[in-house]
Amino acid sequence: MADNKKDILSNLSTDIDQEKLLQYLQEQLSADQQHHVEKGLIDDPFAADAVEGLQQMRDKKKMEYMVEMLNRDLKKKTEKKKKRRQQLQLKDHSWLYLSVIIVIILIVICYFVIHYMKSRGQ
Repeated sequence: MADNKKDILSNLSTDIDQEKLLQYLQEQLSADQQHHVEKGLIDDPFAADAVEGLQQMRDKKKMEYMVEMLNRDLKKKTEKKKKRRQQLQLKDHSWLYLSVIIVIILIVICYFVIHYMKSRGQ
C-alpha cells in the first residue's frame, strides 16, 4: 500500500526521493532533511505546487487516501488508453498475405498455360 501512495508522486522530481517527500508532507523528517527537501522543491516549481496543495489538507489520513485514489484513477486511465491503442493496432494477417501470394501464383501459372495452349494450337 505504501508503494501505491508513492506512484503519483514518482513523476514530481528526480532529485527528491518519493519516500522522503511523503515523510516531509507528514512532518516526519528532521530539520536537515526538511531543508534538503525544500531546497529540491525550489528547483522544481511543479513539485512545489503539488506539495503546497497537499500541505493545505488538514487531515493527513485524508491526504494518503487522496494520493491512493489519484493512483487508482491514473492506472484506470492508462489502462483504457493502453487497451484502445491495442485495438487500433494492425493485427498480423500472415494468412491473408499467404493466400494473396497463392492466388497471384495461380494466376501466373494459368496465364502461362493459356499462352502455351494458344501457341501450340497455331
